[in-house]
Amino acid sequence: MITISLSPNTEKDDILLALKLVFCRKKKGKAIKELEDKFKEYLGVKYAFSFNSGRSSLMAILQSLDLKGDVLLQSFTCNAAANPIIWSGTNPVYQDCDENTFNIGDIKRTDKSKIVMVQHTFGIPADITKVPSDLILIEDCAHALGAEYNGKKVGTFGKAAFFSFSRDKIISSVYGGMVVTNDDALAEKIKKFQEEIGYPSSWWILQQLLHPLLMNWLILPTYKLFIGKAILVLSQWFHILSKAVHWEEKQGIKPSYFPKRMPNALALLALNQFKKLERFNNHRKEIANFYRQNLKGFTHPPEIEGSVYLRYPVKHPKAHEIIKKAWKKNILIGDWYTNPVAPADTNLDKLKYTQCPNAEKLSKITLNLPTHINISLKEAKTIVDFLNKLA
Repeated sequence: MITISLSPNTEKDDILLALKLVFCRKKKGKAIKELEDKFKEYLGVKYAFSFNSGRSSLMAILQSLDLKGDVLLQSFTCNAAANPIIWSGTNPVYQDCDENTFNIGDIKRTDKSKIVMVQHTFGIPADITKVPSDLILIEDCAHALGAEYNGKKVGTFGKAAFFSFSRDKIISSVYGGMVVTNDDALAEKIKKFQEEIGYPSSWWILQQLLHPLLMNWLILPTYKLFIGKAILVLSQWFHILSKAVHWEEKQGIKPSYFPKRMPNALALLALNQFKKLERFNNHRKEIANFYRQNLKGFTHPPEIEGSVYLRYPVKHPKAHEIIKKAWKKNILIGDWYTNPVAPADTNLDKLKYTQCPNAEKLSKITLNLPTHINISLKEAKTIVDFLNKLA
């Protein structure tokens, strides 16, 4: 079976580490600071602060800035990008996206605009020069750890940036995130915020550690059969495993486990993945290049230097139909984003969405292909051969 999510990054060493940590799931420990220090060194920034998710990371930035008003963000995004803005007492104002790059298009400010959040969608670096100099820039690097813009790592251009280590991001600790900044005053406030919010519960940590174990040993091996899908649904129903997006978030409601600090057990998972970052991203680029050269009848993204391609997005008028046909063949290609604010059952009114024509068009014609470390060139060829017959 070919999948784009469901714990895609995990290798044997990650799985064995998760098993070990099930029996030693510490909240505090040395791995937290080690992960933060490695991030600072890798990006060449002064400060890095870890959290239990990208959402918590964005909340830390926004609440530390303590600016009321409008936060400009692109549509064609996830509710995980919009919700922390609402939860922090600011107002999301959606900007339409560029049809070619999937990133933010022309920025239309309001009288209350204070902040613009630029998303590097699918690991394709956004055009930072579009950002007005008098607005505070926050970089959403959830898709883009290791990507570069004009030869410089994304996450180093604005007032602050945040990264995600969710189950299907560049590196994964199932849940996790990081804030980086070079601003001394902001860093002091983020550090205080981090110290005050505390750690997630032991049960929540266990849920995350069980994810790579159950996925790789039980769910994925039987997913072609009904039993694998049933185990996944029941595991989430009985809260043995966590969901990537809680039902409350689809209604703009904040779950109790946000914002929280990064626990040591998950920091150890992230560290193990971080040391493989260069290999992971080189593999992504190789697979993306294979799609670009061999997939016919689809519109490819522009070749932008510095892209890391968390997923490889293509466009086709019958994208939704193609996704369904592929799923029936157990080729689980991606459906990011079938809504201008995903997932598809997100309550757009609760997320304060306003009409963005390009994003709405893209949500009907975009599908994305796996590039993660567990996708081989042979499997990429299987995907290409299947799609070329449908184009």
